[in-house]
Amino acid sequence: MARSEQEIESPYSEQLTGILSFSSLAEAEETIGRLENLRRKYRSASDKKGEEYCRLIALRGRRRSEQISRNMRVKSIKRKEKAEIARWFEIWLETPEIFENWKLEKNYWLLKIKKRYFP
Repeated sequence: MARSEQEIESPYSEQLTGILSFSSLAEAEETIGRLENLRRKYRSASDKKGEEYCRLIALRGRRRSEQISRNMRVKSIKRKEKAEIARWFEIWLETPEIFENWKLEKNYWLLKIKKRYFP
């Protein structure tokens, strides 16, 4: 299904248009979380088209972030961030079910690091 975001048909367009945002790690995480919530909603309704639209948007996010990560005109720190975001999208695309567990584990380790190094 090679469609652009503008070609997402109703009623999906109301929920999916504008959902893709990855200018920071936090925005990317939020975007993936919203996609996962919608994917679960569509899956529970046996809505294959809705699930495929979620995948399409995540693929677009992965591709765009990969492109930015390879662009030498972009600052090194931003390229590294986009490479990490691309990996997040890739992981979600391969195994979306683990997203919530991954997020909880990530937050746990960040909290431990903050407590240890920034008391």
